Amino acid sequence: MKKIHTLLFLIIGCSIFAQNRFYYEYKFIPDSTNRADIKKEMMLLDIDKNGSNYYSQDKFIADSTSKADLERQLKAGSGNFTINRTDKQGSVGYKVTKQYPDFKTFLFLKVSSDNYKIAEDQKPEWKILPDKQKVGEYNAQKATTSYGGREWIAWFSTDIPFQDGPYKFYGLPGLIVKIEDKTGSHSMTLVGNKTVQTTQNAEPELPQGIQLFGAGQDIEANKNQFKKVWKAYLNDPTKNMREMMMKNSETNRVIFKSKTADGREISDPNQVFREVEKRTKESLKKNNNSIEPDLYK
Repeated sequence: MKKIHTLLFLIIGCSIFAQNRFYYEYKFIPDSTNRADIKKEMMLLDIDKNGSNYYSQDKFIADSTSKADLERQLKAGSGNFTINRTDKQGSVGYKVTKQYPDFKTFLFLKVSSDNYKIAEDQKPEWKILPDKQKVGEYNAQKATTSYGGREWIAWFSTDIPFQDGPYKFYGLPGLIVKIEDKTGSHSMTLVGNKTVQTTQNAEPELPQGIQLFGAGQDIEANKNQFKKVWKAYLNDPTKNMREMMMKNSETNRVIFKSKTADGREISDPNQVFREVEKRTKESLKKNNNSIEPDLYK
C-alpha cells in the first residue's frame, strides 16, 4: 500500500481529473438468517478537490462493458437493440457521492428501470475514543456512531488527511480506514490506494423514439419519498419494464432477454417479466440485511 504523502504530491501536478483512489474490501451478510454466507466486493472511494465517489468496482466494469456493447450496436446501424440481462453486475448496485466542503451527501441507486438520487439528511455524529491500533500500515483511532439503523465502530487515521470514508461516513479527523457494524453484518476495510486520472465520457446518443431500460435522468427524492417508491416496487417489480415495452411497441426495436434458473434463454416478453418478477422476489427475500435498514422501512 502506498503512503498517502506520495499521492498528495502526485495530485498537485496532475490535471483536474486526477483522483486519489482508495480500495475497500467490503464484507457483508445479505441474509440475516444465513450468517455463514459472507459476501465480498471490492469498493472504490475516489477523492478529488470537489468531493468523493464510492461505488462497486465490479458494477463499474459491468456498466462500462454494457455501454461499449450498446455503442457497437449503434455504430452497426442494424436498427434493433438487444438488452441482455445478466447476473454479472456485482452485488452492490448503489453509489454514494459527497460534495466538498459541506459534505452534501447523495445515495444513487436503481429501483427497476428508474435511477434515484436520494439526499441524505442525517450527519454522522461521532464519539471519539482513546483506543488505538494498527489497520494495515496506518495508525488508527477508534470512534463510534449510530447511523441508518445500525451501531458502527470505526477506525480513522490522521496519517491520511481526508475527513472522508466509505459509504456515507465522514467527519472524523482523518480517513476512515475500517468500519464495521456491531452485529458484524457489514464491514469495510482499506486495502490499498493509488492515484488515477479519469475522463468524463458522454452517454451514447440513442435514435429518436427509443427508450432503454435503466436510462434517463436521476429522480431526486428525499428519504420519505423513496420509501413510498420502494413499497410500490415490492408490490409490482416489473411495472416499469412493462411500461417501457409499451412505449417502444410501435418501433419494436427493443428486445428483452433473460435466462431461467436452468440456463435456458427466453425472449418472449411475458416469460421474461414472469422470470424477472420471480427472481426479484426471491432475491429480496434473501437480501434482508441492508447496510442501512432505516431506508427500507
